[in-house]
Amino acid sequence: MHVVFRAGDALLPVLLAMWFGRNDATDVYYFAWAVFALAGSLVFSAYVDSAIIPVIAEVKISTPRDWSRVTGSLLAHTLVLAFALAVAVGLLALGWFRFRYSGPSFQLAATMVPLFSAYLVALTVKTFFVAILNSEHRFFAFPVASFIGTVVTISLIATLRGALGVLAVPLASLSGELAAICMLAYVTFGALKLRMKLTLERPEAVKKFARLVIYDVAGGAVTRINPVLDQLMAGLAGVVGGGTLLRLSSDVSSVPTSLVQASLLSVLLSHLSDDFAARDYVKMRRTVIRALFYVCGLLVLASALLYVIRMPLLRVVFLRGDMDADGVERMARIFPYHLVGLAPFGALLVLARAHVAMKNTSIMLGMGVMNAGLNAVLNVVFLRLIGLEGIALATSIMHLAVAIVFWLRFETKLHATKREAETVPT
Repeated sequence: MHVVFRAGDALLPVLLAMWFGRNDATDVYYFAWAVFALAGSLVFSAYVDSAIIPVIAEVKISTPRDWSRVTGSLLAHTLVLAFALAVAVGLLALGWFRFRYSGPSFQLAATMVPLFSAYLVALTVKTFFVAILNSEHRFFAFPVASFIGTVVTISLIATLRGALGVLAVPLASLSGELAAICMLAYVTFGALKLRMKLTLERPEAVKKFARLVIYDVAGGAVTRINPVLDQLMAGLAGVVGGGTLLRLSSDVSSVPTSLVQASLLSVLLSHLSDDFAARDYVKMRRTVIRALFYVCGLLVLASALLYVIRMPLLRVVFLRGDMDADGVERMARIFPYHLVGLAPFGALLVLARAHVAMKNTSIMLGMGVMNAGLNAVLNVVFLRLIGLEGIALATSIMHLAVAIVFWLRFETKLHATKREAETVPT
């Protein structure tokens, strides 16, 4: 269902390239998107494949009567924090855009701010419902809601692009998120008949979630600096629309990891959380190794296939509408450098879920700092050596280094937990 219903996510960048090409306006949009995506990482890290899964699972087992109050408290606090975050990020973004842009570019960026701010609130609510439904093992809801949201988004962009230009994209994206929320809310409250008691009280489970998730959020926020930094560095490469080319080539090359992330990792986290709660550490380690084997193996094969067909693929995908042939040729040169990091990124995603399942979220901030710091250094080095392609290579090497460290720390944590469990009665 993820592969079929979320195909629109891969189609969207293709349509954007066809409809808008590469120009100053698209660079403004992609930079604005990167800024708000940095804020969105706070939301994503808090709910998607996060500590909320083992916490809610524990509530269902130990105190099922508290489920309504705990989830209602989480939803109420989510809404309050989402509005506060949207206002704060919107004001900061407006100040940054005033510094970075002038004239029509600033007017365009400033007009996008309220749309992206509202999008941030909608994204927060959507990811909350996805997390709750995943904890209920209702994994089908997200791909269906995503499909509905993507249809709404693409339809509105196609309708409004003539009148609004690239400004139609954030407006349509907001509308798509709202449509997805309606679908998820229907499944939660209608089909499953789940009930949440809205309250600003903080039960112990909510406090535990806050303690665990703060490291996830901090690590995710630091990591999301990378797209902003990449866009800034692309501006120094001296290539017209360089940021757009970097982003579009990355979108296509990352389709295999996006499908893995969407279809496998939420289910994997649920099973690893169950194994850890049952103290079946041998099974947990075996599951992680099997996941690494399959994910990395599939991504290596996907990388090889994409490398072979990269030129005809990119021509079919992007050489239409306002996108020029030189732009597609440059994307084809960037593309292999993205592919180098495909399998390491898949391993990184698997191992991150393993740490979350062990409630070892305290390492995420340090790993995020390593991620962003290494990417920044490598960006500077490789941009000077090979130009725009070096930014993609820097990200790939960074993924490999982070995956290796994640594995070493997983082994250390698992062995330490096993030794501790042997000294404490079950």
